[in-house]
Amino acid sequence: VQLQASGGGLVQAGDSLRLSCAASGRFHMGWFRQVPGKVREFVSGITWSGSRNYYAPSMKGRATITISRDNAKSTAYLQMERLRPEDTAVYYCAAAVPRSDFSGYYYDTAGYHYWGQGTLVTVSS
Repeated sequence: VQLQASGGGLVQAGDSLRLSCAASGRFHMGWFRQVPGKVREFVSGITWSGSRNYYAPSMKGRATITISRDNAKSTAYLQMERLRPEDTAVYYCAAAVPRSDFSGYYYDTAGYHYWGQGTLVTVSS
């Protein structure tokens, strides 16, 4: 299974970006991000059906994040608005084979089986 993340780039504070992740198959999907020297942190997750979304509590009050998916296109999206310089990171998409309740592991990198290569988001002030 190969995940292809795209949509990153250089933007200014307050701008928006939409990241995309193409993944064929029946997977729960997650987005994580990482800055050099820090652990990879959970951003958002969505179940295979799209019926449930999850967001990191730390994202509240920061950039507005909306996760979605289009299974007909085998693609998950992360819409980010009002980006701030502290949102600068490499963003990774990940896929989890559905097994138990996603609510128990959506936030955990160990819960995902496949990872994309990452796409860099740089927000200038």
